Amino acid sequence: MTEPPNSVAALSKPFLLDLATLDLSARSVGRDAIAKTNPHRGQMALLDYIVWEAADHKTGVGLWQVRDDEFWVPGHFPNRPILPGVLQVEAGAQLCVYLYNSRFPKPKLAAFTHISECSFRGQVVPGDDFYLLAKEVMATPRRFRSDIQGIVNGKVAYAAEIQGIVLPDA
Repeated sequence: MTEPPNSVAALSKPFLLDLATLDLSARSVGRDAIAKTNPHRGQMALLDYIVWEAADHKTGVGLWQVRDDEFWVPGHFPNRPILPGVLQVEAGAQLCVYLYNSRFPKPKLAAFTHISECSFRGQVVPGDDFYLLAKEVMATPRRFRSDIQGIVNGKVAYAAEIQGIVLPDA
């Protein structure tokens, strides 16, 4: 595998990871285990599974099995539901939080400070298996930056770079 691409390169290349080397039917971590690492709950817990993650937790693949009973379906758009782009990015961000927090003994609460180089290329609809790819660009104990992509039917639906910062304890 080559060095991690910068965000502009991530938008122009097909995939952040070589998906041909991965078993996309794998389900290594489910919702309950994700909840031990991620703070997202209820309708905002978007990831169904972690499909694969590197041993160093710097790259990974998540899966959201998009259902027709999702909260956004009736209104975005009536009679033709399309997953809102902001939720696509949020799902990728949740994968990044999972990967980031997996390296610490106690999960941290991270908030996103920046989304850049974001491009939407395809639609995500109920019934789709929406794969999220993340590749860390930089991380410190207080912040991180990652390239993310959403993949549907073997094609990039969106790509972006996100940045997050750890919030102080309440």
